[in-house]
Amino acid sequence: MSAPTASLPAASVAVIGGGPAGLMAAQVLAARGLRVEVYDAMPSVGRKFLMAGRGGMNLTHSEAAQPFLGRYGKRSAQIAPLLAGFDPQALRGWVHSLGIETFVGSSGRVFPTDMKAAPMLRAWLHRLREAGVQFHMRHRWLGWDDASGQLRFATPDGERLVRPDATVLALGGGSWARLGSDGAWVPLLAARGVDIAPLRPANCGFDVAWSEHFRTRFAGHPLKAVAIGLRDRDGVEHYRQGEFVITAGGIEGSLVYALSAPMRDLLEATGEATIHLDLAPGLPAERVAEAVQRPRGARSLSSHLQSKLGITGVKAGLLRECLSKEEFADPARLAAALKALPVRLLRARPIDEVISSAGGVAFEAMDAQLMLRAVPGVFCAGEMLDWEAPTGGYLLTACFASGRAAGLGASAWLKARGAAGR
Repeated sequence: MSAPTASLPAASVAVIGGGPAGLMAAQVLAARGLRVEVYDAMPSVGRKFLMAGRGGMNLTHSEAAQPFLGRYGKRSAQIAPLLAGFDPQALRGWVHSLGIETFVGSSGRVFPTDMKAAPMLRAWLHRLREAGVQFHMRHRWLGWDDASGQLRFATPDGERLVRPDATVLALGGGSWARLGSDGAWVPLLAARGVDIAPLRPANCGFDVAWSEHFRTRFAGHPLKAVAIGLRDRDGVEHYRQGEFVITAGGIEGSLVYALSAPMRDLLEATGEATIHLDLAPGLPAERVAEAVQRPRGARSLSSHLQSKLGITGVKAGLLRECLSKEEFADPARLAAALKALPVRLLRARPIDEVISSAGGVAFEAMDAQLMLRAVPGVFCAGEMLDWEAPTGGYLLTACFASGRAAGLGASAWLKARGAAGR
């Protein structure tokens, strides 16, 4: 009779980064019987997640699969398999499993019923702790120890070395450094031969050289019922309707964010970019020209535009700001400007103050399981990967989906190596 064999201890995985991608990877790994240790440089996890939820926690979007996937632009092909494993419907189901109900807003965006991020994060952390996940706060990752190959962390008690069986990196991009996403990981991975696209601002505002008069009078004013037209660096025409806000230094808001990628790319490629504002997107150009040229009698031109086209307030101010006196007085040129008012952009806002960042670890530097080819046993997820998407739930959905994929990849890799787990 053979002696009973002692069960092997579960393999350990270090998850570095406590945002949505890292926490989802931790959940997947813990569910497969692995020992999971989450490390984060901040005093608590999910700080950017909580900040994103302050104005209403937009989790995902309810639009059909193909247009949803198209929001990821040039990286749609790489994001597709991630969403195939965890799509918006699966994300909503998972949120419901936490005891948080959701609803679809009028814009198609999906929110928790209370619109808040904190209750969801609390429920999620409770689930993770119940599953045995351990959390280590104020642990800033410093890379690898050259002599031993162990992970290095700076902690309040000095440097700490850790040797996990696998590692998942979910360190975020380069925006909102004070919440933990500072891009400090870039040189650490580059030194290991990992191909990394430069981090760039995404979902960002842009600087415009407003006059002092316009800035003083209209900073903070929303522009509603407008459209932006832009010809990108490849000659493709973009036109999208929505709303945005005039700032003291330029423009920002949902419509600007939706087109920020081609605007940024054009600025980077040519050093300049001009957008064209349609101040009357509901009217064809012929109707606008007819209204402008209609006799106005004793009324001022401003009163005439307000009466016939509803052009008032900040829209009227923009016409005065962007047109010369001669152009404003010429009915044909004024009518053309109402449908395509040129606004020259100077630059994107700095990366640290924007919603998200583009660039990061190239998908070509990873295998299908999101493992770094240059560093076996290390997986990457979330915003640190080289993809971008507009606001509207697309950012969070891909973070969740990539975290799940990295967790599954690390589990499969450990299993193939004979490491303990389910």
